[in-house]
Amino acid sequence: MAEQFVGKASEFKDGDRQIVRIGEHEIGIFRHEGEFYAYSNFCLHQGGPACEGLTIARVEERLRPDKTSMGLHFTNDMNFVCPWHGYEYDMKTGEHVSNRKLKLRKYDVVQKGNDVYVVA
Repeated sequence: MAEQFVGKASEFKDGDRQIVRIGEHEIGIFRHEGEFYAYSNFCLHQGGPACEGLTIARVEERLRPDKTSMGLHFTNDMNFVCPWHGYEYDMKTGEHVSNRKLKLRKYDVVQKGNDVYVVA
């Protein structure tokens, strides 16, 4: 596996993403809270562009002790959503949020100074 230059860290604002093609691999690179994450852009559901949809904070429902709802709230955890059918993935792990056994292929991201590379 080789390192492929994808850009300057200073060009990625927090919340940005970039889709790159490295050989036969299409990879989505995200910057979230100063960290870089890279995943296969091939959705596990039907092969859609997994990394190209919305990024959204995870939503949780708070329950009272009697199990009645106190309403929904956004967490600090970010997810990204495949635009084809709404498969939602955890930004930090690439896991499908409702079935953690399903996981996108994760790529290592290496930062050397201001240069960002994906290992593919």
